[in-house]
Amino acid sequence: MAAHEGDPVRVCVERSGLEVPVDELAALRRDDELFRSGLAGFDEVDLSQADATFDVMRPYPDGIGEATASPPRRTERVDAARGTGREPVTLTEAGEALAEGRCTSTELTERLLERIARLDRRLGAFVTVDAAGAVRQAEEADRDIGRRRRRGALHGVPIAIKDVIDVEGLPTVANSRLRLGRPPEPHDAVVVRRLREAGAVVLGKTTTYEFAAGLPDEDAGFPHPRHPWNDEHSPLGSSTGMSIAIVAGLAFGGLGTDTGGSVRAPAAATGHTGLKCTYGALSNRGVVALAPSLDVVGPMARSARDCAYLLDAMSAARDGPVAGGMGAVARLDATRGNLSGTRIGVPVPWFYDHPHCSAESLDATQRALDAMADLGAAVDRVDLRGSGLAATCNHVIVVSEALARHRADLARSWALYGSHTRVTIARGALVSAPDLVRAQRFRSVYAQWVGELLHRYDVLVTPTTAAAAPPLRTLSASERLEAPSFTSPWNLAGLPAVAIPAGFSASGLPLSVQIVGRPFAEGTVLAVADAYQRITDWHLRGPRLG
Repeated sequence: MAAHEGDPVRVCVERSGLEVPVDELAALRRDDELFRSGLAGFDEVDLSQADATFDVMRPYPDGIGEATASPPRRTERVDAARGTGREPVTLTEAGEALAEGRCTSTELTERLLERIARLDRRLGAFVTVDAAGAVRQAEEADRDIGRRRRRGALHGVPIAIKDVIDVEGLPTVANSRLRLGRPPEPHDAVVVRRLREAGAVVLGKTTTYEFAAGLPDEDAGFPHPRHPWNDEHSPLGSSTGMSIAIVAGLAFGGLGTDTGGSVRAPAAATGHTGLKCTYGALSNRGVVALAPSLDVVGPMARSARDCAYLLDAMSAARDGPVAGGMGAVARLDATRGNLSGTRIGVPVPWFYDHPHCSAESLDATQRALDAMADLGAAVDRVDLRGSGLAATCNHVIVVSEALARHRADLARSWALYGSHTRVTIARGALVSAPDLVRAQRFRSVYAQWVGELLHRYDVLVTPTTAAAAPPLRTLSASERLEAPSFTSPWNLAGLPAVAIPAGFSASGLPLSVQIVGRPFAEGTVLAVADAYQRITDWHLRGPRLG
């Protein structure tokens, strides 16, 4: 030990039983410096009265999730997704076309399978396509619909599932060489089973970052996800393949997972809607864990209404008050795009004044806020302390829990992990026990601060990311750690948050806005998003791929 007294990073790594090559130790040293800088914020926070346990409900003793807006005016707005005479683009349109007999599930499924076969070699959205199984499911859906046994909006609609979520009959590889050769899963994850019960057709499994961590590794032999608008930029992750499939027209929607932004970041980068649900709102049974105290499953699709249909299907047998005691679709129908009486808070610190914020992202967010005000919402600038520290604490918890899960495998099989993934997870060795406890205690403090705001406001609105999708050449594990995360504070607080498209950069890349709500108020969050999408068409735009 004495030989390494001047190298605390190496000491920490070796105490964890890891043998890390010299060049990767250098990367961890840089990461340690960033950690220390981020955790300096603890010096400005009184944690003496903080609880080390986290309860998403604690800051909301007076009830949660109920709509506080005044009753909507009976106004009519033209839905930008309707009346175009084209083939279905959204999940909602696909369900309506099936209900009205304008197409069959088999026709929709075969059309998407043809697009996957033609386009996905260069897009890298799917790791496994179950063509024969999807056609069988579609044919069964057609028989049921023909017999007037339609189960709802999802019946016969083709979707996809991120490859960290179990699908019966397909292996869950999680983009890792450690899981190659696994047999097909004998059961669906609970959320997949509920979507099947609603009649959805599962096309296959979509690509992800390895174990939902790190970055893609081109040497690992898996499909490499490419940005559908510009393949020189990153589609972000880790629910990357699901995002690409939606925007490229390879699936009408599906499921991702979100631990620090893995649903919302790729949705923002590629230009569709992605919902991070309240922590604990949906079952994680059958989902490969990254950080169990933060992991959530989230619906991903073109529109807020699409996500509402997916959420309601997964919440059908819920144990808690998902969607605020009212189905998410019912909430959208009740508000009908009218935001009269809705109170929106705009938390300026960190989210709007960070030096990495691009003018384009801020302008897009302001235009979205102006549109929401035109729909009747009251918009106020508000102060929220500690969001930068919240992002750091979220990462501290993620890497600590990930290392606890992977330490033995990393010690035995370091080289089998992707280069980005192993360094990311090894950061957990740099987290001391006091730092982890302080991060957990700050979690309850930050949730309290946010809770105080959400007693006064129905939702908070921020940019989803500081800028449009970054160039691939600028990406590294350390650079991702240095960039601000506008998504992970809401994971730390356990709150629902939806990313929605809000325009394009000058270089033609999507920009996005994030809407955050009270615990289990997914319906309210989606209703605000839906109102905006009724008067805009950013969520319907897609790249020309042939």
